[in-house]
Amino acid sequence: MQSAPELDPDDLLDFLLEVTPVASVFVWGQPGIGKSSLVEFFAASVGLECVSLLGTQLAPEDLIGVPAIEETEGRKLSRFCPPSLIARTQPYCLFIDELNGSSQEVQKAFYSLITEHRIGEYTLPKGSIVVGAGNRAEDGAIVKRMSTALINRLVMVQLRATARAWLTWADQADCHPAVRDYIALRPDHLWSKPPKHEESFSTPRTWHLLSDMLKAHGDKLTERRAEICAKSVLTPEHAVQFVALYRQRLRAFDLAAIIKGEIDWPARPEERDVLAFMVGSFRAQLIKELPAEDSKLSAETRNLSMRAKDMVVKLSRISMDFAQLIIANDEKGVGLPDWFILELSRDLPRLSAR
Repeated sequence: MQSAPELDPDDLLDFLLEVTPVASVFVWGQPGIGKSSLVEFFAASVGLECVSLLGTQLAPEDLIGVPAIEETEGRKLSRFCPPSLIARTQPYCLFIDELNGSSQEVQKAFYSLITEHRIGEYTLPKGSIVVGAGNRAEDGAIVKRMSTALINRLVMVQLRATARAWLTWADQADCHPAVRDYIALRPDHLWSKPPKHEESFSTPRTWHLLSDMLKAHGDKLTERRAEICAKSVLTPEHAVQFVALYRQRLRAFDLAAIIKGEIDWPARPEERDVLAFMVGSFRAQLIKELPAEDSKLSAETRNLSMRAKDMVVKLSRISMDFAQLIIANDEKGVGLPDWFILELSRDLPRLSAR
């Protein structure tokens, strides 16, 4: 559903508030991006209980209910009894997760529930809302083609993960400080594209899971246990760098202190993973703070650029490969400003020649 508008969590909450009273909304998004949590949060914020159904685990009779025989005026009639999970007396939020993972028969059973808030002879209490969610086929999730009749009954939007919104949530949820610090330094690692083979990959869900595991270890959390936890749920590259951050926290390396010239880059062989993480964090900070044109430098960013050139020169004496990594564009073509690269090449010709 590439044509559906992309909304960040804050915008989606506002959208749900305005639209769900008059229409059913379907939220597309990558696995683990936080669709379920956001819908549950929204329901709680408007004072509705959230009742979740999992489309991949439903059969049509789970919605329609089973027939019961009733005798009325001497006649025996059959009447379908909807399940108690749906047939409630108070308004609520019906959340249909993995709707596009359900069979065509189940999708058909949802038609009247989505458009009329009705199933059989039962109608949802006035004030109830219906929200669906599902993953995308390109993410390797279990999905089925949605019928045009179902698509035509739903308001389609896509949820876009943002590190800013996730960090706000992480503070409220009391996530482990190492996890919060890592995402603050590497917001681009909040989510990674699902791999083509069976392998863990990073999502907001797995970062939350990692936080819970680290907190569960309490005072017994060691570098080794942190490494096992990280590698069990994150993209391998992210896991290695997260462990480096954790070691950095334990060994009191501080990127801000290095930028200020108070301490040097970690240079011992056993600190190479820590160095790799700090180099990645330093590069991300420069990309974020240095302007595209040197004419727009402020006093603060000019000082940062001068310190940065000195840091890269010192880094090159430890590892020319790591120094080269700072100035190289990533796989998306994102890199440092051209003016900074030019100035750096004058100070360190060997770097630009590689």
